[in-house]
Amino acid sequence: MTLRFAYNTNGMANHRLDDAIDLIADAGYQGVALTLDIHHLDPFAENWVQEAQRVSSRLQRLGLGSVIETGARFLLDPRAKHEPTLVSADASGRARRIGFLKRAVDIAVILHSEAVSFWAGVPRSGIDREEARLWLGDGVAEIVGYAREQGIVACLEPEPGMLVETLDDFAALNIEGLRLALDTGHCLVTGERDPAAAVAEFADVIGTVAIEDMARGEHIHLPFGEGDMEVAGVLDALDAIGFQRLVCVELSRESHRADVIVPKSLDYLRTCRNHKAEVNA
Repeated sequence: MTLRFAYNTNGMANHRLDDAIDLIADAGYQGVALTLDIHHLDPFAENWVQEAQRVSSRLQRLGLGSVIETGARFLLDPRAKHEPTLVSADASGRARRIGFLKRAVDIAVILHSEAVSFWAGVPRSGIDREEARLWLGDGVAEIVGYAREQGIVACLEPEPGMLVETLDDFAALNIEGLRLALDTGHCLVTGERDPAAAVAEFADVIGTVAIEDMARGEHIHLPFGEGDMEVAGVLDALDAIGFQRLVCVELSRESHRADVIVPKSLDYLRTCRNHKAEVNA
């Protein structure tokens, strides 16, 4: 296989981080998409530097690459999912999100990660969307600049329901140095583009890729074979652009059976690749 696959730890919430990493490695993945969270390398713990160094050593020993993910649900506010964001009305809340994303960059440096992925956030009721876009632009530019100084690739993920929801929304930001975190399943939710076509169109700016199955119009991450995603076609599109970075499986609702889904997902992806090899033989 020329493509390199990782598994996102947000789908392993019931595993200790070390156990999750071992399970991912034992299944045969080439990397870990590490969602920083209270139980998985807490970025606000007093010993976060030492913990990051320890995890980095473990990843290197196992030969695993990494991407840092920042979508933990209640890391910043235990009473409000995903809050505060880059488009929160409260300036101190936006600053807290920016501070967290900078910390994610710091951790990415220690882990030698390929990228840091983040999203815009959902504007709350009563917020002027044009003003929110200004906040977003300022925040993203600050994060990208900080990441650039550290030699880290900063990637924004269009997310259904957020201020940056589609690939066109991403393109409209036009921030120098910002890369795209492409979740191929989100294309099926918004209906904006065929996922494989999105890979080809945005090939020059893709910094990281997430893949899963998904039903059209419904934002639920599904195991492969349970939705409408033409997975083989997406993998072929990534091959066609010579994609060398990690392709990250994201199944955030499957923690209760991660022991089964982690290896099963890679087996599915391998089957897709083996079929292509047989066809081309």
